[in-house]
This record gives sequence, C-alpha cells and structure tokens, in this order.
Amino acid sequence: MTYQLITIHQHFEWVSLVQRSLQHDFYHTWHYHSLDMEGEPLLFVYEEQDVFIAIPLLKREIEGTHLYDLTSAYGYTGPISNRNPDDLEDKAIANFKSSFLDFMKTARCVCAFCRLKPFLRQERLLENFGGIYPNGQTVVIDLKLSIEEQRLNYDRRLARKIRQLRTLDFEIRETEEDSDIKAFAAMYLQNMRRNGASERYLHQEPYFRKLLNTLEGNCKLIMVYYNHKPICGHIITYDKYFIRNHLSATHNSYVSQSPGKLIIDEISLFAREKGIRYYHLGGGLNGQADSLFQFKAAFSNLVLDDKTWCFIADPLQYQALANERSNDHQSSYFPRYRNSK
Repeated sequence: MTYQLITIHQHFEWVSLVQRSLQHDFYHTWHYHSLDMEGEPLLFVYEEQDVFIAIPLLKREIEGTHLYDLTSAYGYTGPISNRNPDDLEDKAIANFKSSFLDFMKTARCVCAFCRLKPFLRQERLLENFGGIYPNGQTVVIDLKLSIEEQRLNYDRRLARKIRQLRTLDFEIRETEEDSDIKAFAAMYLQNMRRNGASERYLHQEPYFRKLLNTLEGNCKLIMVYYNHKPICGHIITYDKYFIRNHLSATHNSYVSQSPGKLIIDEISLFAREKGIRYYHLGGGLNGQADSLFQFKAAFSNLVLDDKTWCFIADPLQYQALANERSNDHQSSYFPRYRNSK
C-alpha cells in the first residue's frame, strides 16, 4: 500500500501517468497545471499491483499558519484510474482513502476541494470519504445523435436565431494567429470586467498563448469573423470522447447579435469530424439555474448532475479557522475560511 507525489517538475512522470488512465481530461494534464499560480501543483498517486488511482491538486498555504489546504485547478478534475471505477475492488478504494488521509496528515492539509467530471463515475472513488455535494446541473449535447436530431432539440428561438446568423457574412475557423489570440484576450477581459469577475479570472494575453501552446492536450481557439474582424471566440479542450467549452468571449459591439450561439453549433460539427461523442457546455454560475444555464440548456435536453467534493480532514482545525476568518456562517463557499468577511 504505497503512494507517491508527482510534482510539476516531473513532467515525464505526470504525462505518463495521466496517459495510462482509462479516461482523463485536459484539466488533468501537466500542461494545464503548469499554468496555475494559485498553489503548488501535485499529482497524488496511490498504486497497488497493477492498479492506480490518482488525483491532481493544488497545495496552498493558509496564510498566517503552518497549515495547508488542497484545491483543484479551474475546471473538472477529480480522481482518475487505469480501471473503470465500478470494476475496482472495495479494498483498493479503501486503501486509496487510507493513503490519501496519511498524505493529508503528513502534509498538514486541513481540507480538499475539487469539481467532479459528470461522466467519469468519480463518486465511486470518493464516496468513502464523504463530502460529495450537489452543485446544480450541467448541459451536454449528445453528438451520437444525427446532426438533424441534435438541432431538433434546440429551443425554437435558438434554432431560428442560428439559421438567421448563418445567412450573414460570418466566417468561423480554428486559428493560431498571434493577432487572433491578442484579439481574444482583449475581448475576454472586456467580458470579465463587464460581468464583475474576480481577479482570479482576469487572464492576460500571455496566459492564453501558453494555454494554447500545448503538445500534451488538445486545446484550440475557434473564432468568428465579420468583415475579416474577429468578433467572438471560444477556447475548447477535447479528448477522445468529450469536447468542452473552456473559455469564451464576444466583442462588446456584437453581443446583441449573439454570435456565441452560432459558434457552439459550429463547434459541434468540428467535434463530429473527430468522432467525439459528447459536447459538454457546462452549467450556470456557481451551479445556479441562472441566465447562463438557460442559455446552455436551449441547446440540449440532456442535463447531468454536477457535483463537488468538499472534504474536511481536520474538522476541529477547519472550524477554528472558519470562526476566526469568516463572519458568514451561512455561506456555502468552501473552504469557508477563505471566504472574505
């Protein structure tokens, strides 16, 4: 019963382990974690005989203490394995838990958080810990349907709007041009500031260049152009089975025209060409059934439960930190002691 910690400095080991997993996501990759400055990236790996269970995390110092907590990079991470979770023996999962708890104790980590990927049955690997909570719902387009069936599932107004957009002089294509990355970065900051996003999400142009410059995972920029001018873009990530909208932006002058509706329909065609089965659009802000969720739900009636893992390894220390640092005792923010007063 052994475990190891693969750090961000061990590129080959991280890449090899993730590639050995039965299913994984761009969010599990070394490249994606190498861009995150929020904490120290590490890949926890429990291995016995020919089976492994691994989970990528960011280790963060809790300011003013000698303690740490664990969180995930933005997006859907959670544990991965080289076996189907439903085929793993209970003993292997129990040993994984025991090893992870030992790691948390040794590393003085109070708690751990990650968002779970709806398709991977990750709950099976974490249910013995507890701390799995619902986080609203997430929208998926089933690309196994014919394109005609897919579009029949669109909301009527959405379908009409896409048909209208296709009559206009828009061009949509994948791009790696420096000027397009620069334009996307500017649009993205416009959008984030308009929506009052926190500092964590205000990515600058160098971040997008690094994000797209990957040999390890599939990450592409798709842009919409009008009169040769970029007006809308989506950064997508994908693997063998799934494609996902990672980040999106629309120029302020074209928001009312909704080119984002057209680009989603177009990306579904891109995914079909690659044999991808599911297009994951995501959910609402903080798991809410808000206007963002309603926008996505207009594309598909396939809706899955979204879940998070909020595990407290040291309840006494967690509660002491929460009482000391947060006045909002009703907040669902996790960990509560990182919620501003």
